[in-house]
Amino acid sequence: MTAHYPALRLRRTRASAWSRRLHAETVLTPADLIWPLFIADGTGVEEPIASLPGVSRWSVDGIVARGKEARDLGIPCIALFPNTPGHLRSAGGEEALNPDNLMCRAVRALKDAVPEIGVLTDVALDPYTAHGHDGLIDDAGYVMNDATSEVLVAQALNQAAAGADIIAPSDMMDGRIGAIRDALEGAGHHNVQIMSYAAKYASAFYGPFRDAVGSRGLLKGDKKTYQMDSANAEEALREVALDLAEGADSVMVKPGLPYLDIVARVKSAFEVPVFAYQVSGEYAMIEAAVAAGAAERDPMVLETLMAFKRAGCSGVLTYHAAHAARLLGK
Repeated sequence: MTAHYPALRLRRTRASAWSRRLHAETVLTPADLIWPLFIADGTGVEEPIASLPGVSRWSVDGIVARGKEARDLGIPCIALFPNTPGHLRSAGGEEALNPDNLMCRAVRALKDAVPEIGVLTDVALDPYTAHGHDGLIDDAGYVMNDATSEVLVAQALNQAAAGADIIAPSDMMDGRIGAIRDALEGAGHHNVQIMSYAAKYASAFYGPFRDAVGSRGLLKGDKKTYQMDSANAEEALREVALDLAEGADSVMVKPGLPYLDIVARVKSAFEVPVFAYQVSGEYAMIEAAVAAGAAERDPMVLETLMAFKRAGCSGVLTYHAAHAARLLGK
């Protein structure tokens, strides 16, 4: 920098709204958003989620309506998570392999009604197991890696056959990306993307999500043997490197705001598409602040989403997606 004050005044370019827009280094649009949606059984069902104010579970017909809403708002992709009825949950999560389960019915309905919307499907067993873990457990309650991966491969193929555009393994088993990629290629699903939850931390911010998919009261123990320790950053880079080597098209960091340093490090190290999940606890904190009169929703939503983009995200999964898209479209 060669000039000095007063020849150089950094406030000059901030003095008017048009100039601030012109000099903005980061741009946020509806195309940067992925909208997570929860699926309920039945028809004509909307079930508000108490711990996620403003968020509901929807039956498949309601999911289709939300898909049309996303299309009209310019949101390119929605992410699906089922609330599997209790009587269909089991120790082995067999409902995940049912070609007519809630997830697959919703995918088919969306691709029939709104084919231009991308559909991302969660690959993990926690919405299907009676014990609430993301995989199969042994007699000691330990989540078994390789046995779980075999089921995850079958789950991914089931979802791809239903029409999923992006397979998103959120389980954090070692080696599952390579196994899923090989299976997708072998089944002819050459253009099905894999967005790996590569750096998913064992976090205190997931509580409302577990309410939404009905697993909170079922979970026995915790997930610290397979999800990452919040103290670790170098390990996240190793996880990302492994998943990219195994065939992931993009990677995800989860949660979001508490891990923006990880997002930035991953983007800098690998220069690949990086996504972040603004998780349920983050959403709930914003809504609680608004309800308490401590913040205004609109600027808080946009500022947090801009932070993800500034850190290096290609896109963000957020429950505020529809609200943010309306704000950005004004």
